[in-house]
Amino acid sequence: MPREKFRTLTEQMFYILLCLKEECCGMDILDKVPNMTGGRVTVGSGTLYNLLEEFSQAGMIRETRVEGRKRSYLLTDAGRQRLREEYDRISAQAQDYRRLFGEEENR
Repeated sequence: MPREKFRTLTEQMFYILLCLKEECCGMDILDKVPNMTGGRVTVGSGTLYNLLEEFSQAGMIRETRVEGRKRSYLLTDAGRQRLREEYDRISAQAQDYRRLFGEEENR
């Protein structure tokens, strides 16, 4: 049985959607993701533009402006919901880790 698309998000997917809380073009996202993550996560341009197209087709983002080749995007309600679900999933994983290893939550 094939895996449901966007059931879980990769780090790159998560941060691309996070960037689109505010209107951004692709170049903005390529700069923002490494800045947001201290360089831990980067996104290649091929990956970015493929994901932007897939997110758009899935209704998670919408195109807001086109200026020549420059396209800007914004998160939709569906994208915001999917981002929240992923945040909740990651948070649950972190809680499980802390519970199993006995570490304090405020680490």
